Amino acid sequence: MTAKPRYRTIFLSDLHLGCPESRAEEAAEFLKHVECRELYLVGDIIDMWSLRRKWVWPEHHNRFVRRVLKIARKGTRVVFIPGNHDEPARRYAGLSFGGIEIALQATHITADGRTLLIMHGDEVDLVVKHAPLLAALGGWAYDRLLKINRVYNRLRRLFGLKYWSLSKYLKLRVKSACKFISKFEHAVADAARRAGADGVVCGHIHKPEISTVEGIAYYNCGDWVEESSVLVEHEDGRMEILDGAAEGARLKAQRDAARAEADAGEDDDAESVIPARELMAMAK
Repeated sequence: MTAKPRYRTIFLSDLHLGCPESRAEEAAEFLKHVECRELYLVGDIIDMWSLRRKWVWPEHHNRFVRRVLKIARKGTRVVFIPGNHDEPARRYAGLSFGGIEIALQATHITADGRTLLIMHGDEVDLVVKHAPLLAALGGWAYDRLLKINRVYNRLRRLFGLKYWSLSKYLKLRVKSACKFISKFEHAVADAARRAGADGVVCGHIHKPEISTVEGIAYYNCGDWVEESSVLVEHEDGRMEILDGAAEGARLKAQRDAARAEADAGEDDDAESVIPARELMAMAK
């Protein structure tokens, strides 16, 4: 059996369990085929806003939760940093449930000695902070956009076309959205600077990114709604964004192939064994 890829740290955010568009099954599959010393869940793992509007919790959402609990039981340090969509969990900061630590923010030291502030990012979002009704309206509009996007991509699949994100396209084309993203990046970088950190790991805006903002290393985990992005730290401290769904599928296929090869080898060994009755006949 092939060994699982091992990362020093995995950072995953914005899974939005409870939302129909959550790619929880693919996230669970990715985590099943990798190992890490530390796993950070960087906010909006559970979409309580969506659950309040309509209860959606299919079995594969449970599968993700079970996978994380299993990872924690095996000795990986798991830290959950709630975001604005799972904000009620913030009242339990400082506690641990099933081996999962809950914290408002965290500090991580990379293998190459850098200090990273880990935060969801809504703390610097002025709309979320000072206009919750407007934020809720924006969340409702975003959900509508995702539903349109889902229908549109069903049609694309009928014609053999790949997935295409309408909301991502608009986010990158609309001037106000680009300005918001830029302000957000500078705001979280400033928060890291004030905390005395060399960089920041966040989520919130559903835009995976590795860059440098005013001398501060900026890492955004992205999301598991439109994307399937995951931020990983290698054993030497190098940071990388992976397509978690594609990587999980690749590792599963690799493992299935290795298992099939092993099973075929066992069948060959079984066929090569001479039955006892034939051995006795040969001996006479």
